[in-house]
Amino acid sequence: MKRLYQFLLFVLLLTVLLLTPAMFAQEHYTEGPVWRVSLIRVKPTHMDDYLTTLQQTTKPFYEEAKRQGIIVDYKVFLKETKASPEDWDVSIAIEFKNHAAMDGLDAKTEALRDKIMGGKQQAHELAEKRQEIRETVSSELLDEILLK
Repeated sequence: MKRLYQFLLFVLLLTVLLLTPAMFAQEHYTEGPVWRVSLIRVKPTHMDDYLTTLQQTTKPFYEEAKRQGIIVDYKVFLKETKASPEDWDVSIAIEFKNHAAMDGLDAKTEALRDKIMGGKQQAHELAEKRQEIRETVSSELLDEILLK
């Protein structure tokens, strides 16, 4: 009986020791959604061209992705200040419910891409055309946190 008591005490202590760091890891916040944020530098004199492509293809794509529940939301930001000529101009942020919502993302968006952009070949051609007028400075995956 004493051995059983010692074993149960050991299991309890081990459980407490293993769970304590996890309990304190989020004492200041709760996890929110996940964001894919791309920072884009548009080549000089091409801002109107780039915004037109966003309006014609990117907006309908993201709106349909929202309707289908693939993404929660998206936002496009224009940067008003530049620290250097190599700085970014446009930021595109895509909100996902959580990391699991990004599982199988390519498969989920293929049919949507074909519907909005006319197929894989047309999407590839659009991407090449965009590369002529802009470049991606950075693309980051961010966890939004909600402070307690």
